[in-house]
Amino acid sequence: MNTHKIIQRLAALTCMLLVTSAATAQSNQLADGELQFTYFGAAGWEISDGQVVVLVDPYISRLKYTDRGDTADTRRAFARNDIAVSDEALIDQTITKADFILVHHSHFDHLGDVPYIASKTGAKVIGTETTIQILKAYGIPDEQLYPVGGGEDYQFENFSIRVVPSIHSALNEKHYFDSRRYDRDTKLDAPLRLNQFIEGGSLMFLARFDSHTVLTMGSMNFIEREMEGLNPDVLLAGINGSRLGLYNYDERLVESTGRPKTIIPTHWDSFTLPYSFSQEENVREKLLPFRDKVKTISPESRVIIPTHLEPFVVN
Repeated sequence: MNTHKIIQRLAALTCMLLVTSAATAQSNQLADGELQFTYFGAAGWEISDGQVVVLVDPYISRLKYTDRGDTADTRRAFARNDIAVSDEALIDQTITKADFILVHHSHFDHLGDVPYIASKTGAKVIGTETTIQILKAYGIPDEQLYPVGGGEDYQFENFSIRVVPSIHSALNEKHYFDSRRYDRDTKLDAPLRLNQFIEGGSLMFLARFDSHTVLTMGSMNFIEREMEGLNPDVLLAGINGSRLGLYNYDERLVESTGRPKTIIPTHWDSFTLPYSFSQEENVREKLLPFRDKVKTISPESRVIIPTHLEPFVVN
């Protein structure tokens, strides 16, 4: 598919009704060996094999911030010290069921909607101690919460998860670093302000379904030695712009994960814009060059370019 057709397709599909997209995702019947993915934007996903529904960093609200956004977006703009507010109506249209929620780190664009979704669905949530303390502040009961630090490998019914230590994207021209953590002694009163959603440490996840293993990323960074032996057949690859400041990022990522059969870009969109706004520039400047780069590194790998809220199946 050429560049023009991909961009045309993306623009058309992002204008689809959210209710229609959500209903389609729920109505699809999956055959043995099929895995269905739905991209929420940012690092957010729904993944299902027909037995288990796993959400990854499910961020639906896509808040507009005062320091970034589009003048055509007439929604309220949030400052970093404003109380965080989830778009519950939009979440209800988009998410109806979840068995597990995997949270890479605790920034708002990863964790912000999880308190409402966890309360709504009763899903088990796996994340750092910081993530868990924030969810406790919002009243999520202990039996739903699984604090992890990296290295855990848990078996559940019809699903297992290996927790992989990771690091955050090298933001602010590589000056970003945040060692803050929340623990059981931290006093948090919900609702929290946006700037109280600190990173709190970063993770990746190797999610094992019956017929597929999926390695998830929530940042444009990774610890290469932690990838040894994982060999996922599906990689959700963080590909936003900060990766370009890292040494041979694309090559190291593809090679260290064993040249996965399927590679799907994640965390590439402008997530402060509503779903109806165009992502053409991001497709043109991020996704297509990444796809072309992967072709030179691992010609056998297939790169799937996702569209917001449109389910697709990996065999």
